[in-house]
Amino acid sequence: MPQHPVELILTKQLASYLAIPIFLVNPEGSLLFYNEPAETILGCRYDETGEMDLETWSAAFTPTDDDGESLPPERLPLVIALSERRPAHGRFRIVGLDGVSRRIAVTAFPVLAQGDRDLGAVAMFWEEQE
Repeated sequence: MPQHPVELILTKQLASYLAIPIFLVNPEGSLLFYNEPAETILGCRYDETGEMDLETWSAAFTPTDDDGESLPPERLPLVIALSERRPAHGRFRIVGLDGVSRRIAVTAFPVLAQGDRDLGAVAMFWEEQE
């Protein structure tokens, strides 16, 4: 496995200390890490899933709108943060890997290094009460 840039290693380290669920991806959209608070919402420990490419994770968590219509990856805040290099926010439903449907709010932002190097993006999310 290739070594990640130090900025992403530090972001992963910070995420591991935060109480809010965090999801970290590289510039290609591949999942690099999600923290322990995210495991409850996503329905699986990170140690059990490991890194996943964009197509795998965006399909695995089955994002839908409130009417049950599938959301394509390009409508997800994390993908918007990656592709447009700007913060994005949204609300939608996911089905965790435990099979439980949850309504979540997501705020995502790009991770940039010195020299405007694109390192990926981070999503913070939480479950909303129905």
